Amino acid sequence: MSAAIILDKNLKKSGEAQLPESYKDINSHNLYLYIKSFLASMRANNAIAKTRGRVSGGGKKPWNQKGGGRARAGSITSPVFVGGGVAHGPSNNKNYNLKVNKKQKRLALQYALMEKANNGSLFIVDKIQVESGKTKDAYMMFKALNQRNTLFVSELFDEKTFLAFRNIKDCYLIDGVELNAYLVATFRSVVIEKSLFESITKED
Repeated sequence: MSAAIILDKNLKKSGEAQLPESYKDINSHNLYLYIKSFLASMRANNAIAKTRGRVSGGGKKPWNQKGGGRARAGSITSPVFVGGGVAHGPSNNKNYNLKVNKKQKRLALQYALMEKANNGSLFIVDKIQVESGKTKDAYMMFKALNQRNTLFVSELFDEKTFLAFRNIKDCYLIDGVELNAYLVATFRSVVIEKSLFESITKED
């Protein structure tokens, strides 16, 4: 069964914490749906083109209806003219949001955590805290894990800890309320505080 690695204060392995048996029955499709919804919600949606009704000018008929030997035309704002409107162009009123219910969000997070545990990259520590507030101390914590990049999840971090992690390129520090399946899936490894891990994996 999937298990998270428990680390001591020196960030050395001191044991394992088993994930609930129910995690192995979760379908990966829940994670796919959540990530698709998360990325869709981040779209800026600022692409817009003027239709013929929004292009200035065009009040006068360009030429007579008959007698010129040319096709009839009613306005220079037509898409067939250079400088005219755009037919079927992008509009910034499109809604890209995709609905994912609470149960799917929960299952997506559980599946993402299980995947990290299966890969040996889910770690549990008692506390994520850098009392000195120095970046070098936070970086030493990151290097001790020997991971390419790491998501640190604290139940509630203080200002000094935030400042210590802020400028480290391959680290990201969040508190418990920000934790989601997308972040877990994005980072190579996850370090989570013990109390928060127990709260997340607690079965009803």
